[in-house]
Amino acid sequence: MNRQDQLTGGRPRLRLLAAAGAAALTLTAGFATPLDPAPQQARAAEGKNVLTVAVAQSVDSLSPFLASRLVSTSIHRLMYEYLTNYDPADNHAIPGLATKWAPSADKLTWTYTIRSNSKWSDGKQATAEDAAWTFTKMMTDPNAATANGSFVGNFKKVTAPSPTKLVIELKKPQATMAALDVPIVPRHIWEKVGDFSKFNNDKSFPIVGNGPFILTDYKPDSYVRLKPNKTFWRGAPKFDELVFKYYKDGDAAVAALQKGEVSFVSNLTPAQSAALKSQPNIKVNDAPGRRFYALATNPGAQAANGDRFGDGAGSLLDQKVRQALFMAIDRSTLVDKVFQGHAVEGEGYIPPRFSTYSWKPTAGQNLGYDPAKAAQLLDQAGYKKNGDGKRVEKNGKPINYRLLCHATDPNDKAVGQYLKEWFGKLGIGVTLNCLDNVTDPWLAGKYDLAFDGWSVNPDPDFVLSIHTCAVLPATPKDTGATDNFICDKKYDELYGRQLAEYDTAKRAEIVKQMESRLYDTGYMNVMAYPNAVEAYRTDQIKSIETMPKAAGNIYGQDGYWSWWSAVPAGSSGASSDGSGSTGVIIGIVAGVVVLVGAGAFFAMRRRATAEDRE
Repeated sequence: MNRQDQLTGGRPRLRLLAAAGAAALTLTAGFATPLDPAPQQARAAEGKNVLTVAVAQSVDSLSPFLASRLVSTSIHRLMYEYLTNYDPADNHAIPGLATKWAPSADKLTWTYTIRSNSKWSDGKQATAEDAAWTFTKMMTDPNAATANGSFVGNFKKVTAPSPTKLVIELKKPQATMAALDVPIVPRHIWEKVGDFSKFNNDKSFPIVGNGPFILTDYKPDSYVRLKPNKTFWRGAPKFDELVFKYYKDGDAAVAALQKGEVSFVSNLTPAQSAALKSQPNIKVNDAPGRRFYALATNPGAQAANGDRFGDGAGSLLDQKVRQALFMAIDRSTLVDKVFQGHAVEGEGYIPPRFSTYSWKPTAGQNLGYDPAKAAQLLDQAGYKKNGDGKRVEKNGKPINYRLLCHATDPNDKAVGQYLKEWFGKLGIGVTLNCLDNVTDPWLAGKYDLAFDGWSVNPDPDFVLSIHTCAVLPATPKDTGATDNFICDKKYDELYGRQLAEYDTAKRAEIVKQMESRLYDTGYMNVMAYPNAVEAYRTDQIKSIETMPKAAGNIYGQDGYWSWWSAVPAGSSGASSDGSGSTGVIIGIVAGVVVLVGAGAFFAMRRRATAEDRE
C-alpha cells in the first residue's frame, strides 16, 4: 500500500502509502478538479510568478499532528520548521530551528540551541518553549501522537530552560536525535485546541507558521495556496505564490503542463515521460527514487491486546506459502514491461539509493523467480491441487486471494494482471480489488494481498518502526501506526538494538539483519524501486534544486529545498543548474555538530511519508 491516509476518530493512525493512493504522487485516472475562481491568465496579467504543482493526492489534514499523506507532510515542511533539516547535497543533518545539538556523556540527555532569528508569521518569536510544548503534547495526548508518535516514544521529559535552550531526556539512548521529523508548532496558537483528533487546522487563514511559506487558502480535493514568508530566516522563496492543484487524472495533469496551466507534474508513466521529452519548454527529470514498491501479505491482523480480526486467508499464515509467492514473481519482467526501465528490481526493504542501509539477500537466501520451486513449496506446505488444478485452503475451498489495489494507480493494475497470470499457473486464483479508498479494508484487515510502498528517509528508523509489535492498534477498534500488522519478536529485538546504536557501521549492520528477517518471513515482497520521473516547464521555472543534488528528485524531498529554491523564468536569481540556492545551503553547514567521538552520523528522516505508503 502507499499509505499516508485517513484519520478515524482521533485514534493513532497509519502512514499509509498504499492506503492513501500515493506516497510518491501517482498521476492517474479520473477528472481534473478546477483550481478555483481565479484563472491562471488573470494571475499572469497581475504580473505574479505562480508556481503550480499538480498533485494526485488530496490533503488528508492540515494538522501536522494528524496528517500522513505525502502531499500533506510535504506542505507542512513548507509551513513549519523542524529542529533539523537535511542538506540537499548528501542528506547529512544541518540546522533547522535548532542551530546545534549535542548529547550528554551517557547519551540520555540531548541539548538543542534554538535559533533567535525565527519568527512566527504573526510576529511572535519562535522559542524552545514552542518545541517543548509540541513534543510534550505528543507525549501526553494520544490524539496528538496520531501521525508522529513514534518519534517521542522513548522520550522521558522535554523542557525549555530558556527561550534558546531545549532539553530532551530519554529513557534509553536513541540514535535518531538529529532525525526528529516533527513540525514544531506555535504554542500560543495550538494550546487553544481542544480535541486534537478533530482539529484539522483548516478554518482560519493565513495559518501561523515559521517555515519558508505561509498557507493562505485551501479547498478540499481542489487546491492549497501558499505565499512566501518574507521573514523566513534562511531567505524568502522567489515565486510570488505556490499552489498545489489536485488532479485525479494523470493524463489531465500532463495536458495541463503542456498547456502551461501547471508548472510541474510528478510520477509520470513511461509513455508520458517519453512524450514530454520531445516537448518544447519542458524538462523531464528521471532519477533514482527513494521509494519501494511491494506486495504485502496479511499476516493475520491483530491488536496489541491479542485479539485477532479481519478475514485474511489462512494459507498466508504459512511462511512457505508466502515464500512461494515471492518465487512466482518475475521482477525483471515487471521492471521491463510495467516500469519500462524506469525502476530497478526490488530486493531488500531499503532502496539502493541509501547505500549505507541497503541490503541484498545472499545467494542461498535469494527467493528469485523459480515457478517450479514455488510449486514444490506449496506442495510441501500441504496446499496441493485438486482435480480442477486449483490449490485449496485447509477448509477445502480453492485458494483465491483478494489483491487490494489503488483504482487510480496504473502500475497496480498492470502488475496485478501479471500476478494473476503467474499465481494462476500455481493453481492460485487472484481477484483484483481496486478501490479509490483502500484504507478502510486495510485497517480492518479485510484483504489477503495488497500493493504497498513507502518513501524511505535517509535515516530508516521510521519505516522500520512500522513493523514492530509496539505500533499495533490497542484493540481491533483502534488504529495503530502499523503497516500490515507484522509482529515478530526477533525483529523487535533487532529494532531496539539499532535504535540505541550510535556507531553508524554497527547500526547499519543491525538494520540489514532486520531487512533479512523481513525478507525471510515473507510478509513483505519488495518487487521494484521506481525512479522519480517528473517534469516541469522551463518557461516558468528557470532553476530548481534536486535532492540529492546529483541525480535527485524534486517532489517529496526530505526538506523544502525544491520549492524554496525555485527561480522564476526570466529572473536573474540563479543559474540554470540550480547552483544559486546551493551556496546558501552550504553556508549553513558549519553549524552542525558532528559527534566524531561517538562515531555518529545523523541524517534527518522523512516519514513516508508515506504515501510516504509515501
